[in-house]
Amino acid sequence: MKLLLLTLLFCATTFMARANTIFGEGESSKTDIAGGVVDADTRKPLGNVIVTAYSISKKEKMVLTDNAGNYSFNELKPGTYKLVFEKNGFKKVTRDKVTIRSDEGCQLNIEMNDEETFQIMPGQLFTELD
Repeated sequence: MKLLLLTLLFCATTFMARANTIFGEGESSKTDIAGGVVDADTRKPLGNVIVTAYSISKKEKMVLTDNAGNYSFNELKPGTYKLVFEKNGFKKVTRDKVTIRSDEGCQLNIEMNDEETFQIMPGQLFTELD
């Protein structure tokens, strides 16, 4: 009797798992490109970094990093992309030739440097020639 109940439970569980997969529930989506962005000096995560993926001819998709500095792209077609990382107060970072294959994801972590600010100091612009 126990064997019959276990067999029925196993069959019901298997049927429900297959039904969820057929109808799109329970599927895990594949991440094509993922990674993290940190400040190069402090090593702290950078949130709200705009990450843009470009294919050869056009902008494909744009995402923001979360508060932990993480980002991910899903549903990009296999191919070669250029990724651009932008945030106010930081130098723009570009990574060319990032390749996505249909059978595996890509991990890309980035360090961003502060934009350099220039201070204008008063000084002598012209010198007299004797």
